[in-house]
Amino acid sequence: MSPEVAEPWQPWKRFQHRYWIHAVLLLLTLVTTTLVGAAQYASYRIESGQPPDRIIAADYVPGGLWYSLTILAILGAHEMGHYLMCRRHQIDATLPYFLPVPLPLTGTLGAFIKIREPFRNRRALFDIGVAGPIAGFVVLVPLLFLGTALSPAATPPSDPGEGRVVIQLGEPLLFQFAEWVIWGNVNRDWINLHPMAFGAWFGLIATALNLMPFGQLDGGHVSYAVLGRRSTIVSLVTVSAALGLTFVSSSWYAAAGLMVLMLLVFGPRHPRVVDEYEELGRPRVVTAILAAVIFILCFTPAPIEISEAIRPLTTR
Repeated sequence: MSPEVAEPWQPWKRFQHRYWIHAVLLLLTLVTTTLVGAAQYASYRIESGQPPDRIIAADYVPGGLWYSLTILAILGAHEMGHYLMCRRHQIDATLPYFLPVPLPLTGTLGAFIKIREPFRNRRALFDIGVAGPIAGFVVLVPLLFLGTALSPAATPPSDPGEGRVVIQLGEPLLFQFAEWVIWGNVNRDWINLHPMAFGAWFGLIATALNLMPFGQLDGGHVSYAVLGRRSTIVSLVTVSAALGLTFVSSSWYAAAGLMVLMLLVFGPRHPRVVDEYEELGRPRVVTAILAAVIFILCFTPAPIEISEAIRPLTTR
Protein backbone atom coordinates (compact mmCIF):
# COMPACT_ATOMS: atom_id res chain seq x y z
CA MET A 1 0.00 0.00 0.00
CA SER A 2 1.17 3.49 -0.73
CA PRO A 3 1.71 5.83 2.23
CA GLU A 4 -1.32 7.86 3.26
CA VAL A 5 -1.24 11.43 2.00
CA ALA A 6 -2.37 14.13 4.40
CA GLU A 7 -5.42 16.07 3.34
CA PRO A 8 -4.42 19.50 2.00
CA TRP A 9 -5.27 22.54 4.07
CA GLN A 10 -8.75 23.79 3.25
CA PRO A 11 -9.48 27.22 4.72
CA TRP A 12 -13.23 26.90 4.16
CA LYS A 13 -13.34 24.03 6.66
CA ARG A 14 -12.12 26.18 9.51
CA PHE A 15 -14.48 27.50 12.19
CA GLN A 16 -16.90 24.63 11.61
CA HIS A 17 -19.21 24.01 14.57
CA ARG A 18 -21.69 21.48 15.85
CA TYR A 19 -24.15 24.14 16.89
CA TRP A 20 -26.54 21.71 18.56
CA ILE A 21 -23.88 20.67 21.10
CA HIS A 22 -23.18 24.26 22.07
CA ALA A 23 -26.91 25.03 22.26
CA VAL A 24 -27.70 21.98 24.44
CA LEU A 25 -24.84 22.72 26.85
CA LEU A 26 -25.93 26.35 27.09
CA LEU A 27 -29.52 25.33 27.79
CA LEU A 28 -28.47 22.80 30.44
CA THR A 29 -26.22 25.38 32.08
CA LEU A 30 -29.12 27.83 32.08
CA VAL A 31 -31.18 25.19 33.92
CA THR A 32 -28.53 24.33 36.53
CA THR A 33 -27.63 27.97 37.22
CA THR A 34 -31.29 28.99 37.40
CA LEU A 35 -31.97 26.25 39.96
CA VAL A 36 -29.06 27.51 42.07
CA GLY A 37 -30.20 31.10 41.52
CA ALA A 38 -33.73 30.22 42.64
CA ALA A 39 -32.39 28.98 45.99
CA GLN A 40 -30.31 32.14 46.31
CA TYR A 41 -33.32 34.30 45.50
CA ALA A 42 -35.48 32.54 48.08
CA SER A 43 -32.78 33.11 50.69
CA TYR A 44 -32.53 36.75 49.63
CA ARG A 45 -36.29 37.24 50.02
CA ILE A 46 -36.37 35.53 53.41
CA GLU A 47 -33.44 37.58 54.71
CA SER A 48 -35.22 40.71 53.44
CA GLY A 49 -38.10 39.93 55.82
CA GLN A 50 -40.42 38.09 53.44
CA PRO A 51 -42.19 35.24 55.29
CA PRO A 52 -41.22 31.89 53.72
CA ASP A 53 -44.85 30.88 53.22
CA ARG A 54 -45.39 34.00 51.09
CA ILE A 55 -42.77 32.90 48.52
CA ILE A 56 -44.67 30.92 45.91
CA ALA A 57 -43.25 28.51 43.34
CA ALA A 58 -43.90 30.96 40.51
CA ASP A 59 -41.36 33.34 42.08
CA TYR A 60 -38.47 30.92 41.92
CA VAL A 61 -37.69 30.71 38.21
CA PRO A 62 -37.83 34.48 37.54
CA GLY A 63 -35.83 35.00 40.73
CA GLY A 64 -33.27 32.41 39.67
CA LEU A 65 -32.75 34.21 36.37
CA TRP A 66 -31.22 37.16 38.21
CA TYR A 67 -28.22 34.95 38.91
CA SER A 68 -28.19 32.65 35.89
CA LEU A 69 -28.42 35.37 33.24
CA THR A 70 -25.76 37.39 35.05
CA ILE A 71 -23.22 34.59 35.20
CA LEU A 72 -23.99 33.35 31.67
CA ALA A 73 -23.53 36.88 30.31
CA ILE A 74 -20.13 37.21 32.01
CA LEU A 75 -18.90 33.74 31.03
CA GLY A 76 -20.29 34.09 27.51
CA ALA A 77 -18.62 37.47 26.99
CA HIS A 78 -15.33 36.04 28.27
CA GLU A 79 -15.32 33.09 25.88
CA MET A 80 -16.63 35.08 22.93
CA GLY A 81 -13.77 37.52 23.49
CA HIS A 82 -11.38 34.61 22.93
CA TYR A 83 -13.37 33.29 19.97
CA LEU A 84 -13.72 36.59 18.11
CA MET A 85 -10.01 37.27 18.50
CA CYS A 86 -9.34 33.79 17.08
CA ARG A 87 -11.46 34.80 14.09
CA ARG A 88 -9.48 37.99 13.73
CA HIS A 89 -6.17 36.11 13.67
CA GLN A 90 -7.62 33.25 11.59
CA ILE A 91 -6.78 30.60 14.18
CA ASP A 92 -9.39 27.86 14.11
CA ALA A 93 -11.46 27.54 17.29
CA THR A 94 -14.84 26.34 18.52
CA LEU A 95 -17.71 28.33 19.91
CA PRO A 96 -17.99 28.29 23.74
CA TYR A 97 -18.78 25.04 25.53
CA PHE A 98 -20.65 25.77 28.78
CA LEU A 99 -20.25 23.30 31.63
CA PRO A 100 -23.54 22.53 33.42
CA VAL A 101 -22.68 21.07 36.81
CA PRO A 102 -25.23 21.23 39.68
CA LEU A 103 -22.69 22.55 42.18
CA PRO A 104 -23.90 24.45 45.25
CA LEU A 105 -23.60 28.24 44.92
CA THR A 106 -22.51 28.28 41.24
CA GLY A 107 -24.37 25.66 39.18
CA THR A 108 -21.55 25.59 36.64
CA LEU A 109 -17.83 25.02 36.22
CA GLY A 110 -17.64 27.86 33.69
CA ALA A 111 -17.07 27.63 29.94
CA PHE A 112 -14.26 27.16 27.46
CA ILE A 113 -13.42 27.19 23.78
CA LYS A 114 -11.18 24.67 22.03
CA ILE A 115 -8.42 26.13 19.86
CA ARG A 116 -7.64 23.72 17.03
CA GLU A 117 -4.48 25.30 15.62
CA PRO A 118 -1.15 26.39 17.10
CA PHE A 119 -0.61 30.07 17.79
CA ARG A 120 1.44 31.56 14.98
CA ASN A 121 3.15 34.31 16.92
CA ARG A 122 3.27 36.11 20.26
CA ARG A 123 0.89 38.85 19.13
CA ALA A 124 -1.85 36.37 18.27
CA LEU A 125 -1.30 34.51 21.55
CA PHE A 126 -1.45 37.74 23.52
CA ASP A 127 -4.56 39.08 21.79
CA ILE A 128 -6.49 35.83 22.16
CA GLY A 129 -5.39 35.29 25.77
CA VAL A 130 -6.19 38.78 27.03
CA ALA A 131 -9.43 39.35 25.08
CA GLY A 132 -11.50 36.96 27.22
CA PRO A 133 -10.83 38.46 30.67
CA ILE A 134 -11.22 42.01 29.37
CA ALA A 135 -14.52 41.22 27.61
CA GLY A 136 -15.90 39.46 30.69
CA PHE A 137 -14.74 42.33 32.92
CA VAL A 138 -16.50 44.92 30.76
CA VAL A 139 -19.78 43.01 31.12
CA LEU A 140 -19.49 42.26 34.85
CA VAL A 141 -18.74 45.82 36.02
CA PRO A 142 -22.23 47.31 35.39
CA LEU A 143 -23.88 44.11 36.67
CA LEU A 144 -21.79 44.35 39.84
CA PHE A 145 -22.90 47.92 40.52
CA LEU A 146 -26.55 47.13 39.81
CA GLY A 147 -26.45 43.99 41.96
CA THR A 148 -24.80 45.93 44.79
CA ALA A 149 -27.57 48.53 44.64
CA LEU A 150 -30.08 45.69 45.10
CA SER A 151 -28.20 44.28 48.14
CA PRO A 152 -29.32 45.99 51.35
CA ALA A 153 -27.45 45.97 54.62
CA ALA A 154 -28.58 43.30 57.05
CA THR A 155 -28.40 42.70 60.79
CA PRO A 156 -27.23 39.28 61.98
CA PRO A 157 -30.00 37.56 63.95
CA SER A 158 -29.46 36.99 67.65
CA ASP A 159 -30.62 33.38 67.26
CA PRO A 160 -28.79 31.68 64.40
CA GLY A 161 -31.24 28.85 64.16
CA GLU A 162 -30.51 25.17 63.88
CA GLY A 163 -28.78 24.03 60.70
CA ARG A 164 -27.94 27.52 59.46
CA VAL A 165 -24.46 28.22 58.11
CA VAL A 166 -22.60 31.40 57.35
CA ILE A 167 -20.99 31.75 53.94
CA GLN A 168 -18.57 34.62 54.02
CA LEU A 169 -17.47 35.91 50.65
CA GLY A 170 -14.14 37.66 50.33
CA GLU A 171 -14.50 41.11 48.86
CA PRO A 172 -12.21 42.02 45.95
CA LEU A 173 -11.17 45.66 45.69
CA LEU A 174 -13.68 46.36 42.93
CA PHE A 175 -16.49 44.85 45.04
CA GLN A 176 -15.54 47.13 47.93
CA PHE A 177 -15.42 50.11 45.57
CA ALA A 178 -18.91 49.33 44.25
CA GLU A 179 -20.22 49.20 47.85
CA TRP A 180 -18.63 52.57 48.61
CA VAL A 181 -20.03 54.19 45.46
CA ILE A 182 -23.55 52.85 45.99
CA TRP A 183 -23.83 53.02 49.77
CA GLY A 184 -21.14 55.46 50.90
CA ASN A 185 -19.85 55.08 54.44
CA VAL A 186 -22.93 53.25 55.76
CA ASN A 187 -21.96 50.38 58.07
CA ARG A 188 -22.53 47.28 55.94
CA ASP A 189 -20.73 44.56 57.86
CA TRP A 190 -23.52 42.18 56.89
CA ILE A 191 -25.05 42.22 53.42
CA ASN A 192 -28.13 40.46 52.12
CA LEU A 193 -26.49 39.71 48.78
CA HIS A 194 -28.78 39.89 45.75
CA PRO A 195 -28.36 36.99 43.27
CA MET A 196 -27.19 39.41 40.58
CA ALA A 197 -24.47 40.69 42.89
CA PHE A 198 -23.42 37.13 43.64
CA GLY A 199 -23.23 36.36 39.91
CA ALA A 200 -21.00 39.40 39.42
CA TRP A 201 -18.90 38.39 42.44
CA PHE A 202 -18.41 34.93 40.92
CA GLY A 203 -17.40 36.65 37.69
CA LEU A 204 -14.76 38.61 39.60
CA ILE A 205 -13.30 35.45 41.12
CA ALA A 206 -13.34 33.61 37.77
CA THR A 207 -11.59 36.56 36.10
CA ALA A 208 -8.90 36.67 38.78
CA LEU A 209 -8.27 32.91 38.52
CA ASN A 210 -8.04 33.07 34.73
CA LEU A 211 -5.58 35.97 34.88
CA MET A 212 -3.18 34.19 37.21
CA PRO A 213 0.11 34.04 35.23
CA PHE A 214 0.37 30.28 35.21
CA GLY A 215 0.69 27.63 32.51
CA GLN A 216 -2.02 27.76 29.89
CA LEU A 217 -4.45 29.91 31.82
CA ASP A 218 -5.26 33.23 30.15
CA GLY A 219 -2.74 34.92 32.41
CA GLY A 220 -0.17 32.30 31.44
CA HIS A 221 -0.70 33.10 27.76
CA VAL A 222 -0.25 36.80 28.46
CA SER A 223 2.83 36.16 30.59
CA TYR A 224 4.48 34.03 27.89
CA ALA A 225 3.61 36.54 25.15
CA VAL A 226 5.20 39.35 27.17
CA LEU A 227 8.15 37.56 28.82
CA GLY A 228 8.86 34.65 26.50
CA ARG A 229 10.69 31.73 28.13
CA ARG A 230 11.17 33.74 31.31
CA SER A 231 7.46 33.19 31.98
CA THR A 232 8.40 29.72 33.29
CA ILE A 233 9.77 31.34 36.45
CA VAL A 234 6.55 33.33 36.83
CA SER A 235 4.48 30.13 36.52
CA LEU A 236 6.51 28.41 39.25
CA VAL A 237 6.16 31.43 41.53
CA THR A 238 2.41 31.52 40.86
CA VAL A 239 1.81 27.87 41.75
CA SER A 240 3.94 28.34 44.88
CA ALA A 241 1.80 31.34 45.84
CA ALA A 242 -1.40 29.32 45.27
CA LEU A 243 -0.09 26.58 47.54
CA GLY A 244 0.75 29.21 50.15
CA LEU A 245 -2.78 30.62 49.93
CA THR A 246 -4.20 27.25 50.99
CA PHE A 247 -2.95 28.18 54.49
CA VAL A 248 -5.00 31.38 54.27
CA SER A 249 -8.22 29.87 52.94
CA SER A 250 -9.35 26.32 52.29
CA SER A 251 -11.14 27.57 49.16
CA TRP A 252 -7.74 27.53 47.41
CA TYR A 253 -7.38 23.75 47.67
CA ALA A 254 -9.10 23.05 44.34
CA ALA A 255 -7.29 25.76 42.36
CA ALA A 256 -3.89 24.92 43.81
CA GLY A 257 -4.44 21.20 43.25
CA LEU A 258 -5.42 21.82 39.63
CA MET A 259 -2.29 23.92 39.09
CA VAL A 260 -0.07 21.21 40.53
CA LEU A 261 -1.77 18.62 38.29
CA MET A 262 -1.25 20.83 35.22
CA LEU A 263 2.37 21.30 36.24
CA LEU A 264 2.92 17.54 36.45
CA VAL A 265 1.09 16.73 33.21
CA PHE A 266 2.18 19.59 30.95
CA GLY A 267 5.39 20.71 32.62
CA PRO A 268 6.33 24.24 33.72
CA ARG A 269 7.01 25.66 30.25
CA HIS A 270 4.36 27.25 28.07
CA PRO A 271 4.14 25.65 24.60
CA ARG A 272 6.09 27.66 22.04
CA VAL A 273 4.41 29.65 19.32
CA VAL A 274 5.56 29.29 15.71
CA ASP A 275 7.30 32.68 15.79
CA GLU A 276 8.26 33.50 19.37
CA TYR A 277 10.61 36.36 18.53
CA GLU A 278 8.06 38.82 17.18
CA GLU A 279 7.86 42.00 19.25
CA LEU A 280 4.55 42.84 20.90
CA GLY A 281 4.72 46.60 20.54
CA ARG A 282 3.81 49.30 23.05
CA PRO A 283 -0.03 49.10 22.77
CA ARG A 284 0.01 45.43 23.79
CA VAL A 285 2.41 46.10 26.65
CA VAL A 286 -0.01 48.76 27.91
CA THR A 287 -2.85 46.25 27.57
CA ALA A 288 -0.81 43.74 29.61
CA ILE A 289 -0.54 46.35 32.38
CA LEU A 290 -4.31 46.86 32.17
CA ALA A 291 -4.80 43.10 32.56
CA ALA A 292 -2.59 43.16 35.66
CA VAL A 293 -4.74 45.97 37.11
CA ILE A 294 -7.91 43.97 36.40
CA PHE A 295 -6.38 40.98 38.18
CA ILE A 296 -5.63 43.12 41.26
CA LEU A 297 -9.17 44.55 41.27
CA CYS A 298 -10.75 41.07 41.04
CA PHE A 299 -8.48 39.16 43.42
CA THR A 300 -9.20 38.26 47.04
CA PRO A 301 -6.97 35.98 49.18
CA ALA A 302 -9.95 34.27 50.85
CA PRO A 303 -12.78 33.88 48.31
CA ILE A 304 -15.16 31.72 50.38
CA GLU A 305 -15.22 30.81 54.04
CA ILE A 306 -17.91 28.55 55.53
CA SER A 307 -18.21 28.67 59.29
CA GLU A 308 -20.62 28.13 62.17
CA ALA A 309 -24.34 28.66 61.65
CA ILE A 310 -25.58 32.20 61.23
CA ARG A 311 -26.89 33.26 57.78
CA PRO A 312 -26.37 32.44 54.08
CA LEU A 313 -25.05 34.50 51.21
CA THR A 314 -23.56 37.40 53.14
CA THR A 315 -20.18 39.06 53.00
CA ARG A 316 -17.57 39.98 55.57
